[in-house]
Amino acid sequence: MKIIHVDMDQFYAAVEQRDNPELKGKPIAVGYDAERGVVSTASYEARRFGVHSAQSIQVAKRLCPQLIIVEPHFQRYKEVSAQLHDIFHDYTDLIEPISLDEAFLDVTENKPGIALGVDIAKEIKQRILDTTGLTASAGVSYCKFLAKIASDWRKPDGLTVIHPDRALDFISKLKVEKIWGVGQKTADKMHRMGIFTGGDLRQVPLSRLNQVFGKTGKLFYDFARGIDNRPVISEWERKSVSCERTFAHDISTDAAVTIELYHAAVELERRIAKATFEGRTLTLKVKFLDFKQITRSITVDHVLRTKDDLLPLAKQLMQQVEYTSHPIRLIGLGVSNHRSGTVDGHPRWIQLELEFDGYIT
Repeated sequence: MKIIHVDMDQFYAAVEQRDNPELKGKPIAVGYDAERGVVSTASYEARRFGVHSAQSIQVAKRLCPQLIIVEPHFQRYKEVSAQLHDIFHDYTDLIEPISLDEAFLDVTENKPGIALGVDIAKEIKQRILDTTGLTASAGVSYCKFLAKIASDWRKPDGLTVIHPDRALDFISKLKVEKIWGVGQKTADKMHRMGIFTGGDLRQVPLSRLNQVFGKTGKLFYDFARGIDNRPVISEWERKSVSCERTFAHDISTDAAVTIELYHAAVELERRIAKATFEGRTLTLKVKFLDFKQITRSITVDHVLRTKDDLLPLAKQLMQQVEYTSHPIRLIGLGVSNHRSGTVDGHPRWIQLELEFDGYIT
């Protein structure tokens, strides 16, 4: 297998700097300059100050007082993304998009008949630069796990190849934080177990990893051994359609909550129509002032399409939430369950409570 992972460098920020020459070389963050705005992407000039994606705009401005906040232009980013995929399709149709600015390509059998994956990656990088004026980093290996790590290895404008013969040595020295699926909480847990590198991880029995990490334990066990049999999936079935909004100020009154549910239902109706999605499960997501998050779901026996379908169910679900003394900072609605219907002829209720320690808008 020859897998390439292509990842654009500081994508949103790079597009803004390309289209606005006065921003070149300056620390910029793409996002909305609001009390609860979040950094979508930071330029490398801003990253030197500790500014990074998913960070509060207010924190970013404290870290970098000269930071320039640029509102995002998503239509422009989509146009550039389409240009990237036109280039990818000249080499293979086995393309798995991860986001607007990154994708996996299976070039084991490629259209130009180029023998080496690294040569294809070089061509793609050059064509991206010639076509868009932007740089990309690429990783080449025999599986998705290692190709992804390789693309991050020499950013920006990097190209790294991890050969099968050198994979285990490479993984042995790899910090666990770099392993796909290891977030900060998981890394902290691994550190407490004495696991700091891929080599350390390889010494832990599968039974122990399953005990501590559940189903993900097998994934970590395989990754430590350079095993990743996941194919590049060029076609996928949409599982859900959703929308959410973080409020500038927390809400705790019935009137405010009803208004926001209405707006969410209208937006979700628009997205359902655009995606031509047919689902029967509505999920309400609520995040509170203290960042705790809960979800409430109901499955009905008919397809949910319009706000008239969605809003009564959303209000019904919200009745299960106590918010008068626990203000809400975010409300989201989503439709899923593309094929399922009812259980014994009755709507199926699902209730779940989760703790949340991230910052999402």
